[in-house]
Amino acid sequence: MSHPAVRVPDMIDHLGINCRDLSRSAAFYDRVLGVLGHERLLDFGTALGYGSDGKPDFWIAAWEGDEPNREIHVAFTAPDADTVRRFHAAALEMGAEELHAPRLWPEYHDRYFGAFVRDPDGNNVEAVCHTGDGS
Repeated sequence: MSHPAVRVPDMIDHLGINCRDLSRSAAFYDRVLGVLGHERLLDFGTALGYGSDGKPDFWIAAWEGDEPNREIHVAFTAPDADTVRRFHAAALEMGAEELHAPRLWPEYHDRYFGAFVRDPDGNNVEAVCHTGDGS
């Protein structure tokens, strides 16, 4: 079964997560989102907004709760498989735990190519393209 490519910002206006160490998470997201062509657009000291074309679609904020932070999953759109691979490499360079190396995920659809890592707060972060593995 084949699915059309989905542009995440068309589906989700924005997404925010909490971070125990905002400066560590900011360094992580500055690097790995930069690989995907996004950048830090807003900085309110306790919350940072990332995106492209002037619109912050993804936010990270300082979190000081007593209870454990709950894992979330977010998939960031990549234009092609090479960019997914570069996202994965950048994440590992930043010390991220690898969940799944870049590969095709035919159980989603025949051109779904993604890589999954854990960010500094334990969230499951993915880069995905819908163009296949580039071979």
